[in-house]
Amino acid sequence: MAGKVKWVTDIEKSVLINNFEKRDWIHVTENDDWNFYWMSIQTIRNVFSVDTGYRLTDEQMVNHFPNHYELTRKDLMIKNIKRYRKELEKESSPLAEKDENGKYIYLDFVPVTFMLPADYNLFVEEYRKNPSSTWIMKPCGKAQGKGIFLINKLSQIKKWSRDSRTSSFVAANSGKEAYVISLYIDNPLLIGGKKFDLRLYVLVTTYRPLKCYMYKLGFCRFCTVKYTPSTSELDNMFVHLTNVAIQKHGDDYNHVHGGKWTVSNLRLYLESTRGKEVTSRLFDQIHWIVVQSLKAVAPVMNNDKHCFECYGYDIIIDDKLKPWLIEVNASPSLTSSTANDRILKYNLINDTLNIVTPNGDIPDCRWNRSPPREALGNYQVLYDEEQAQSENAERDLRSRSGQSLGSKGTKGSAGVRPAAATWK
Repeated sequence: MAGKVKWVTDIEKSVLINNFEKRDWIHVTENDDWNFYWMSIQTIRNVFSVDTGYRLTDEQMVNHFPNHYELTRKDLMIKNIKRYRKELEKESSPLAEKDENGKYIYLDFVPVTFMLPADYNLFVEEYRKNPSSTWIMKPCGKAQGKGIFLINKLSQIKKWSRDSRTSSFVAANSGKEAYVISLYIDNPLLIGGKKFDLRLYVLVTTYRPLKCYMYKLGFCRFCTVKYTPSTSELDNMFVHLTNVAIQKHGDDYNHVHGGKWTVSNLRLYLESTRGKEVTSRLFDQIHWIVVQSLKAVAPVMNNDKHCFECYGYDIIIDDKLKPWLIEVNASPSLTSSTANDRILKYNLINDTLNIVTPNGDIPDCRWNRSPPREALGNYQVLYDEEQAQSENAERDLRSRSGQSLGSKGTKGSAGVRPAAATWK
């Protein structure tokens, strides 16, 4: 397509701007006629606001879906996952199967969570079943570990509720921020005695049909202080919260490696300590969690053809090697804390742009969004709903006509193992 892409961003990050400049795209202002706008989540609200009446053309693309918060707000993510489970149960789907204790076998991937103040009584009921448990309180709409604290007594919530009368807890209909309270994963997998979580990048180019990609170069974020479940350390966020925004203020923070480890290093470590098969199963489960969380929000997501989104998934692995989805970020940090971090984030943006603007051409929202394999860089197709459906249809047809599936029927979506393409 003739002409150069005109780009604009309201996020002043060099890993972004260097990527645009490398492509020889033209920098314009938001008041000009732009094609590609990498914007903050505050700006996306205005672009799709009913009041502004802004209409995007086929040659314009933005990096957020209008109501991304259905996945990226802690309370709404939980609400949508709960709704998704109920719908699958109604359909008698095998995915919604439960064990003898009434726990989901395949869909138990988020810690038990309640909204406050709305679910306070439900929370108390759950708390009393196991009064020695620890819970973690998080404001629904904040990031970087802001406003988070741990509790293990009901009196702490009551005290907090009284202290917060003038702020968040009275949220019900006041428009102020609500909180979520989740059962704290107090048996995290430790490496070197320290707690860590995984930050994984997932690109979604369309929700209906769902098409998503996993970035191979995620990383682990470590706490700077050794983990202890001791109640005396409940207030020590250097023990419990892996956010770099918090850990970088710790005395033991290492500015060279930034308390980070690549996912490939984690994989090697687990293969050598736990075995290859167990490690492969863990990563399959993580991929499964990501796809199910996206399927949970797909029906309510405004699948605008001008949009794509690169999410930051936060996963914690417990000492039984069970992965848990903690939250999903709409604007994963593009700030670089180390040299390796900078290279990773530059490549992340580069590979994302190669998928959403093939050949660096002016965006065309009518294209089928199936970039060639060589354009994927460090991304791999995680789930392609269209392909999965056509493979299932072909499988049904072959089984009805008595044909063997052969190699074609067993092949996964775009090079992903069969389990990851069509999932159970």
